[in-house]
Amino acid sequence: MTRKQRRGVLIGTCLVVLGVAVGLVLYAMRDSIVFFYSPSDIAKMEITPGQRIRLGGLVETGSVKRDEGTTVRFAVTDGAEVLPVTFTGVLPDLFREGQGVVTEGALMPDGTFKADNVLAKHDENYMPPEVAAKLKEQGIWRHGDTNAEVKTQ
Repeated sequence: MTRKQRRGVLIGTCLVVLGVAVGLVLYAMRDSIVFFYSPSDIAKMEITPGQRIRLGGLVETGSVKRDEGTTVRFAVTDGAEVLPVTFTGVLPDLFREGQGVVTEGALMPDGTFKADNVLAKHDENYMPPEVAAKLKEQGIWRHGDTNAEVKTQ
């Protein structure tokens, strides 16, 4: 084999190994690439208790209950499903009923989502694109007047 052929084989082998490595990484991350799951997505999935995920949706009106200390119980909905959430800590200033929220944590065996981080929407026009689309499909979410557009990014 000539030097040029050996170099070609080496480069080809490196490209194949790199391609396989990228494929394995993408395969391993296929469920983690999603920014968050809605309560409907979680109801359809088989999530093992303790598995860390992100839950996104709207804080259900009338669901916020403050326990002793900094523990807060509330429910997150996407209009079709509701998931109870427990959070211990300081909530963001923009957190309130009827507003968009993304929580990070784990699903407990009793079906409650135990959040260790709560992210509230960053301005009055923002709605996560997936949640806005689902709520629009169901005719539940309205922004201002009925002709208003949703700002998704």
